[in-house]
Amino acid sequence: MDMDTIAAVATPMGEGGVAIIRVSGTDSIDIVDKIYRGKEKLSTVDSHTIHYGFLIDPQSGERVEEVLVSVMRAPRTFTREDVVEVNCHGGIVSVQRVLELILANGARLAEPGEFTKRAFLNGRIDLSQAEAVIDLIRAKTDRAMKVALAQVEGRLSREIRELRQNLIEAMAHIEVTLDYPEHDVEDVTLNLLRDKCVEVKKEIAGMLQTAKQGKILRDGLSTAIVGRPNVGKSSLLNSLVQEEKAIVTDVAGTTRDVIEEYVNVRGVPLRLIDTAGIRETEDIVERIGVEKSRQLLQQADLILLVLNYNEPLQPDDYRIFEAIAGMNVVVIVNKFDLPQRIDLEDVKKHFLKQPLVMTSAREEKGIDLLEQAISEIFFTGRVQQEDLTYVSNTRHIELLRQAEQAVTDAIEAIELRTPVDMVQIDIKKAWELLGEVIGESVGEDLIDQIFSQFCLGK
Repeated sequence: MDMDTIAAVATPMGEGGVAIIRVSGTDSIDIVDKIYRGKEKLSTVDSHTIHYGFLIDPQSGERVEEVLVSVMRAPRTFTREDVVEVNCHGGIVSVQRVLELILANGARLAEPGEFTKRAFLNGRIDLSQAEAVIDLIRAKTDRAMKVALAQVEGRLSREIRELRQNLIEAMAHIEVTLDYPEHDVEDVTLNLLRDKCVEVKKEIAGMLQTAKQGKILRDGLSTAIVGRPNVGKSSLLNSLVQEEKAIVTDVAGTTRDVIEEYVNVRGVPLRLIDTAGIRETEDIVERIGVEKSRQLLQQADLILLVLNYNEPLQPDDYRIFEAIAGMNVVVIVNKFDLPQRIDLEDVKKHFLKQPLVMTSAREEKGIDLLEQAISEIFFTGRVQQEDLTYVSNTRHIELLRQAEQAVTDAIEAIELRTPVDMVQIDIKKAWELLGEVIGESVGEDLIDQIFSQFCLGK
């Protein structure tokens, strides 16, 4: 594939010990050779070696930077093109000067995600692996990173290819039946098709079972901490984050805006949202905060309902109970280090199937039990297996659902003894949809849209 040579900074901008400028393309070694001065010319060195020297401005002869240059020749590189990585000092000015020098000598500034896009277009990785690179970069927990790494290594791709192979074999049997009708084997073919389709549907259903957990690992769990004022919501946020993020006072209504923070709870990335205490109020500013809290309730994946162990249930509590009915809720009865005045039996009547945890945010007691309850809600049973292939990408999930429906349609058609050439339509549709997951049959616009989500230099 004939493409021009691209360059971009591959490390975060800002001050640091080292920065890397990545160059990829047919002319990458020659371009850097123009400005590099060391013991050997880069065009003569072995692949996958690193060399010390200086970058020189060819126009003025001025030394621009002291560098280490890595040379990696095609096809054993990430893009399957010649790649040069220039390691320089991590100052903002030095990085910019090195990049400008490389661009001035024949390279083009890479578009977002263009290095990974070239890896895909050159056949090194498929589309699902490329998308997993984004998840690997954005992973917020160890578990999310393991899931993304497994996809980068091709675990999901292998499973998709196996399913497509099963469907190809089914279509091959249909073609034989259509080409040799005199053998009258349509009944045998239908039975074989049913077995193949049932097997594929079972595998797809297994993948989709992990979809909810996969999306949580990928995007984080939107978690709203709710309750009436002064029950300990902000103290709970601070305990989970292990930092004084929210102001804590004895004055009711201290939190008037929404405070957001990411936290890792036993492998579950939570996007914690500390909301204003929900109550009827005449204060204009507090009322706006309360209204925001009510809106966030409808968008949250998980509700952490905080109640006060030291006070009886109030009318505002019951109003919150009604607002969160039917949602995923963990009930937290806070301040249990104080004398009990709450009716716990009344609370349990409203939340029969929801976990209830006793905490003291001030003394940081019960936080472990709370973390365990959150973890158990979303990672129980089958989804705790380490070798499980999680499906986390929204595009993959939708394609798998459509493929499952197409296979279901094929099974129903087989049960109705529909002619095999009609059954083939649904089987081929499922095969094509699975192909879209790994990029076997996708349009250029979709490819551009996917890689535009990447950062520069990746």
